[in-house]
Amino acid sequence: MELSPAPFFEDVAGGPAGGKAHWLTTSDGKRIRVGHWMPQGEVQGTVMMFPGRTEYVEKYGNAAGEFTGRGFAFLSIDWRGQGLADRLLNDNRIGHVEHFPDYQKDVQAVLGLARNLDLPKPWYVIGHSMGGAIGMRAILENDCFSACAFTGPMWGIFFTPIMRPLSRLTAYWGPRFGLGERTPPTTSLESYVVSQPFEGNVLTRDPEMYKMMQDQLAAHPELALGAPSTIWLREALDECAYLMAQPAPNMSCLTYLGSHEQIVDRKAIRARMANWPLGRLIEIPNGEHEVMMEAPEVRGPVFEELASHFLSSRSESQPEGAAAR
Repeated sequence: MELSPAPFFEDVAGGPAGGKAHWLTTSDGKRIRVGHWMPQGEVQGTVMMFPGRTEYVEKYGNAAGEFTGRGFAFLSIDWRGQGLADRLLNDNRIGHVEHFPDYQKDVQAVLGLARNLDLPKPWYVIGHSMGGAIGMRAILENDCFSACAFTGPMWGIFFTPIMRPLSRLTAYWGPRFGLGERTPPTTSLESYVVSQPFEGNVLTRDPEMYKMMQDQLAAHPELALGAPSTIWLREALDECAYLMAQPAPNMSCLTYLGSHEQIVDRKAIRARMANWPLGRLIEIPNGEHEVMMEAPEVRGPVFEELASHFLSSRSESQPEGAAAR
C-alpha cells in the first residue's frame, strides 16, 4: 500500500506531538482520511477510534493524548461523507450514505493501513455513537480485535414519542417520493456545535470541551457537517435493527452511557449489554452523549478504566486467534 499524506490540523487537534494523517481509497473508490499517533516507550497495543456522525480525526486529539500517555498507539477516522473524506452529495452540509454496511469498506481500508504501518497488536476498538454501530458490525465480521468498548453507541436512535412515528414515516417513505437526499423535518444544515450554544446542549456538560469543538470548526469549517439525509436515517434504523438481532460477540466489552443521553436509545444500549456475557455497562450520572469529553473529573476515570479494560482483556476469553493477530 502506497501511503499518501493527508492534511492534519495540528493547530486545533490538541493531541500529542507527532500525529500524522493519510488518505486511503476504499474498495468502491471513496477517499477517506485516517490519523494516528504513536506513544513513547513500550507499546501496549493499538486503540482504533471509530467516531460518530459529523466527527473527524482532530476531535479525538485529547483522546489520543490519553491513550498514548498510557502506552497505546491511537488511530481515528474520517468516515465517508464527513470530515475531509469524500462527501457523497452535492450539498456537502448533508451527511449521507447509500447503504450503511458501506462503512465496512472504510473499516477494511483502515485495517489495511494498520497492517501496512505495522501498528502494534493487540488491536482494540472504541465505537462512539454512529461509530458504535459501525464498530459492532466490524467485530461481528472481523476477528482482528482483542477487545471492544463503546460510548453512547448508536444501537438505536432516540426520538421523543411525538417524533418517533414522524421520523420513521420520513425515513421509509421520503426516499420513495424522491426526498432521499433531503434532510428530515426539523433538522438543520448547520453543524450542531455551531448553531447550538453551550447552554442546553446535549453533548457535554464541560464548557471547555464544547468550546474546543466550536473552535475547531471555526478554524476549519470544511470539517463541519449538518443534518443527515433521509436515506441515511433509513439506513441507520435498518442497521440498528439488524445489530440488535445479532447474538452478543464472544469478546470482552465495556460500554459507557450518560444518564442524560438524548441522541441514541438508552433502552437499546441497556438491553444489549444485559445480554452480553463478557460485557459491562457503566452509566455516568449526569453524563451527556460525549462521556470522553465531559469534565476532567469525569473523563479522567473513563480513560483510565478503558485502558485497564483493554489490558485486562488479554487474559480473558477471546474469539479463536483474535489476540494472536
